[in-house]
Amino acid sequence: MNAALLNIPEVVIEACPNGVGLITLNRPGALNALSLPMVRALMASLTAWKHDDRILAVAIRGRNKQGDFGAFCAGGDIRFFHQAAHQGNPALEDFFTEEYALNHLIFTYPKPYIAFMDGVCMGGGMGISQGGQCRIVTERSKVAMPETHIGLFPDVGGGYFLGRTPGRVGEYLGLTGQVINGPQALLWGLADVWAPAESLTQAWDALQQVHATHPQGFFQAWQSTTQSMGWQWGAAAAAGLGAMSLAPELEAAFAADSVVGIVQALQTVQTPAAEQALATLRTRSPLMLHVVLEQIRRARQMSLADELRMERDMVRHCFHPHHLERSPAESETVEGIRALAVDKDHTPRWNPGNIEGVHPDMVTPFFQSPWPADMHPLRDLA
Repeated sequence: MNAALLNIPEVVIEACPNGVGLITLNRPGALNALSLPMVRALMASLTAWKHDDRILAVAIRGRNKQGDFGAFCAGGDIRFFHQAAHQGNPALEDFFTEEYALNHLIFTYPKPYIAFMDGVCMGGGMGISQGGQCRIVTERSKVAMPETHIGLFPDVGGGYFLGRTPGRVGEYLGLTGQVINGPQALLWGLADVWAPAESLTQAWDALQQVHATHPQGFFQAWQSTTQSMGWQWGAAAAAGLGAMSLAPELEAAFAADSVVGIVQALQTVQTPAAEQALATLRTRSPLMLHVVLEQIRRARQMSLADELRMERDMVRHCFHPHHLERSPAESETVEGIRALAVDKDHTPRWNPGNIEGVHPDMVTPFFQSPWPADMHPLRDLA
């Protein structure tokens, strides 16, 4: 396989002689936000390498404006989402179908997949990292699923991996979109190892020096080389790095049966952590808060493939909210993107405008598939 044929300027692909496939996201001006061509380049290379016995492991990083690390991936290209929704561009449908299929491939990848989550790692960046065998964070990592800020939900498998964090961390992160640091991601099961950012180039170079005959042997040999670089593996290391469990009052509040119940609990305790969480929730899309709570709680009992199919249904309703008698341009998601990234007035006009105004019949249709099972865009996921 000639990996160079898969290169586009925004995704640099290299198959090294020792059997490691290297991927560099190279759209630093947009913090490596994923476009449809980038998703397709990633899918093509990973699929080819999956079936290539010469490739023993894969590593992915994101370039920033200063160097080869520092901005892993800020998510999907939301300006494209906004434009495509207004224009009725069918590529929007293709983007989510193909992105979620890529997420599934990474989660089920048969070879070590190593994600250097240095710098910003949010939304779609989590989707191309969370399925990896080795998820690396640093002192520069900013990890989040901030979709409720734009009237969306934590997709790319977000319900699946947030639903498997400890206690009520999934509800807290999914609803608030709170940005956490590397040690916190390590503690909450969203990373596997903490590494000093200054060591990343050395570790990347070391990947190209490993010699092994099978994938796990490759990974173990490379892992052993990181022990002298100050890397700290496993959640047990997180406390020494300053990570703390979710505050008890937040743990209790986000266990409530409904979004209204969560808000009431936060209002009652009146601690700084509760006040901050409450203030954040009040800025998010009220409708999507209700949708996200339902998503995460359903996802806890679902397989990855079924959860991604559910997300594909949900995102279709986000951009085609016919059950709300709204056009795509009138959707919560398009309005949220407008306020954040297009007009940048940071005053989204959510509808309903408050959490208490959301009724169940506005939420339930998000979980009804618009396709018969045999026609679902992700029907082939195993």
